[in-house]
Amino acid sequence: MRYIFKFPDIGEGLTEGIIIEWYVDKGTAVKVGQPLVKMETDKVVTDIPSPREGVIAARYGKVGETIHVGEILVEIEIAGEAAAEAPATQPEQVEEKGAGVVGTIEVASGNALLPASEEGTESKPAAASAERRKVLSTPVARAMAREMNIDINQVTGTGPAGRVMKSDIQNFHAPAAAYTTAATKAPAAQVAPGELIEIRPMTQIRKSIARNMLRSKQSTAHMTLFEEPEVSKLVDARARYKEEYKKENLSLTYLPFIIKAVVAALKRHPELNSEMDFEKGNIIYKNYYNIGIAVSTEDGLVVPVIRDADKLSIKDLSRAVAEIAVKARDRKLTLDDMKDGTFTITNYGALGGWFGVPVINYPQVGILGIGRINQQPVVADGEIKVGNVMPLSLSVDHRMVDGAEATEFLNDVAAGVSDPLALIMR
Repeated sequence: MRYIFKFPDIGEGLTEGIIIEWYVDKGTAVKVGQPLVKMETDKVVTDIPSPREGVIAARYGKVGETIHVGEILVEIEIAGEAAAEAPATQPEQVEEKGAGVVGTIEVASGNALLPASEEGTESKPAAASAERRKVLSTPVARAMAREMNIDINQVTGTGPAGRVMKSDIQNFHAPAAAYTTAATKAPAAQVAPGELIEIRPMTQIRKSIARNMLRSKQSTAHMTLFEEPEVSKLVDARARYKEEYKKENLSLTYLPFIIKAVVAALKRHPELNSEMDFEKGNIIYKNYYNIGIAVSTEDGLVVPVIRDADKLSIKDLSRAVAEIAVKARDRKLTLDDMKDGTFTITNYGALGGWFGVPVINYPQVGILGIGRINQQPVVADGEIKVGNVMPLSLSVDHRMVDGAEATEFLNDVAAGVSDPLALIMR
């Protein structure tokens, strides 16, 4: 029989994905759980596994195309079962003709998501054809080449296995890549190619960021408070132990101490570790502490989660922070790495930022922004001396958190980073 496998709903509100790489062709024998295709979704790059054992009878969608949940990915011929009527629309064969068909969702039993594999791995060879070989490229690069009328086969790829990256398209100077408009041309003037505008397709991550930021602003009542604790004791503690951590290939940053201070404050102020169910009129208080860490990547901001942060030591937190940062930048995050966060920290100070007004990671009710530590005059014991000041910005959903509660929470965080020893003595 023909088993029609559609792009499944893999959760977290994902509705579409871009095909990055096919692992199978027509005629490929597959087993249950074997990766069929690598997809870039709003949040992660992930492999979609086969739900059945059989032989690929047809596949749908080209590399670089957007596939929506419910659209057909492949047809699988199942041996020994009665034949089923195939859809009228012709699937994409090895030559990549045709398009997908919208239908009902059929989700494989068990976990329909496998860990994302590396984008830079060698692409599996496709069946030979009379046409020239299709170059390896990222979906963004292929879409950009189409927009700029560039023959991608003429572009030399600098990515892994010769993959054409978006930077390769941007650096490819061809006359056809020029974007001009009559309104911007001066009379009798020659316009140099590519000088007026540049058009880049939005990545799935950027689309997700845009939707989430808009939803947060439209769904919450933002309020932001600021504080500037003096953190010389924290600076000294890091300086004292960072060389010891290096012996275990760990980089001791300020972030693990901040996480510790945040978790301690959340335990004293559970309103900031909660979620509102407005339709049912309930407040959901969470008795676990999964701290989201905003990580800047080439494609945009992602927020992987450190689970059960209250149970981790400074060393454990240092290791966890390093691991999620590497996974984020290598595009190896899975959906499990991204979900169930209860509170978020964004450290723009690591990039040189001072103060900011962070946007709440909805449906959470609070986010803490960390600025760069800077030396400035402070008053201590009636004397002026040089101090180390850490700017803090706390944004909360004012529907859930009153000003007094938010102020007390921020004061507790400030006290924790001012005296890191207190974090382990209480």
